[in-house]
Amino acid sequence: MLREWKGVRQRPEEGPRRWFADEDMDLIVWYRDDGSIRGFQLCYGKQSAQHALTWLSDRGHSHARVDDGEAGREGASKQTPMLVEDGSLDAMRLAERFAREAREIDSRVRSFVCEKLHAMSGRSDQ
Repeated sequence: MLREWKGVRQRPEEGPRRWFADEDMDLIVWYRDDGSIRGFQLCYGKQSAQHALTWLSDRGHSHARVDDGEAGREGASKQTPMLVEDGSLDAMRLAERFAREAREIDSRVRSFVCEKLHAMSGRSDQ
């Protein structure tokens, strides 16, 4: 079940943000100074094949796989994890999963993210 982290470090250049997490998902929400949601990043599959769905009001959404930096030459040190393009996204399945895990977070945030996921899946109902 997603829970909000308190005391999240704020980055002035990004505007205010909130962070919600559980053992398999992270949700970071960025706000404008007026309190409206500017964007979010939903990371999922932390225990297996991690992906990140990012939605920004001025750019729309992108979907990426998280390259954990583990693969490489034998004896090489671990590299910094990074996002690599991965267009395959089952937005409806992710919306259903997110709705289950986000039952106890801020309802405004939950509804906003669900609405965007439903739009990506082609469904407008919730």
